[in-house]
Amino acid sequence: MSDSITGTVLDIERLGQRGEGVARTGKGLVFVPHALPGDTVRAEVEGERGRLIEVVTPSKDRIAPFCKHYGECGGCAVQALAFDAYAAWKRNIVVEALAHAKIEADVAPLVDAHGQGRRRATFHARVTRDALGRPTIDVGFMRARAHDIVNIEECPVLAPQMAGAPRAAHAIALALVGLNKPLDIVVTASDTGLDVDFRGTGELDAPHVRKLVAEAERLDLARLSNHGAIVIERRAPQLAMGRAIIAPPPGAFLQATRAGEETLARLAADAAGDVRRAADLFAGVGTFALRLAERAQVHAVEADKAALAALARAAGHASPSLKPVSVEARDLFRRPMAAAELAPYEAIVFDPPRAGAEAQARELAKCAAQTIVAVSCNPQTFARDARILVDGGYVLESVTPVDQFRHSPHVELVAAFRRAKPKGRRKGRLLG
Repeated sequence: MSDSITGTVLDIERLGQRGEGVARTGKGLVFVPHALPGDTVRAEVEGERGRLIEVVTPSKDRIAPFCKHYGECGGCAVQALAFDAYAAWKRNIVVEALAHAKIEADVAPLVDAHGQGRRRATFHARVTRDALGRPTIDVGFMRARAHDIVNIEECPVLAPQMAGAPRAAHAIALALVGLNKPLDIVVTASDTGLDVDFRGTGELDAPHVRKLVAEAERLDLARLSNHGAIVIERRAPQLAMGRAIIAPPPGAFLQATRAGEETLARLAADAAGDVRRAADLFAGVGTFALRLAERAQVHAVEADKAALAALARAAGHASPSLKPVSVEARDLFRRPMAAAELAPYEAIVFDPPRAGAEAQARELAKCAAQTIVAVSCNPQTFARDARILVDGGYVLESVTPVDQFRHSPHVELVAAFRRAKPKGRRKGRLLG
């Protein structure tokens, strides 16, 4: 149903994988951001894209969003959906990915791991100038489906320890405004204070360094770095990981929330079980290796040498409360560990980036490990890699979706694979 002045009236059937409401029309599907299943909405439609004008009849699951920037900021896709419907949508993202790969498996209910909120955020800073050359600086998050920035002074999905993060990002951007360069400013809440790593300036001259040092002192930052190069470290950033204390390198990858890290690590360790030797592939700073080492000898493999060094130091300092942890710097995309190299390990955990680990999965499928634990932030690439393991004779015993990116379309998961017995019916079998 349409009207040339007021737009098109659409009935929203479901949420898509990006959190957009999906409506069916005579010309095909239309995707409307911020529309919900059960809504009747009025939207401006261009091709398959719709822009929400108004909610004509709200869904029974529609609730009030809690952030004043919702609908403008691109950080949250779904804030107005009641929790039960929201949790079912996120779980279904995993279910559909497995079905697409023709794998049947038990998918547990979504585990909420938002905890106190996100301990890490990337702020973007852009400078524009008016006709007289006077600068205006925008610092915040990218606007939804646009390339400009929504200025952010506070964000309700951030952890309390991140309360000073927007102010710190603004101060650093202002100190560098004369460079006229777009910046990405990564702020992480450590146990000793905010750890900030900015990128986009290149090497800085002495006056800019002095400005930044002064801002770090004024803001009481633990550390300030320029694309990994430390500008000033007032206190070493530290994070507790199980029995160990990690001092991450500047800009190191960490799970988005503390609750998310603890949940993923617990699920992975429980799935690995009581083994003598385990391997952690794509180990990062040791999210899983340091917990696995509470019960087993661990070999941690990671391409990022700085992250690996931090892992090794943390494991060493935690001795003797941890079992031995060995480390290996290796690019597992270019040179995956072969099945023969994996032979000593009874359990193997792998946690690749969003692209998944297809080459490594092919070697895992040929190995003799009794247990393989997959941790993934991308259900689609996980499903591809899972099929490789199932084809290789592993049984997909369990899949647990984990939500640490609340209100976004991102979902993590932990999956347990066991080496199939020669006889008997498989779980995690191929469909069709």
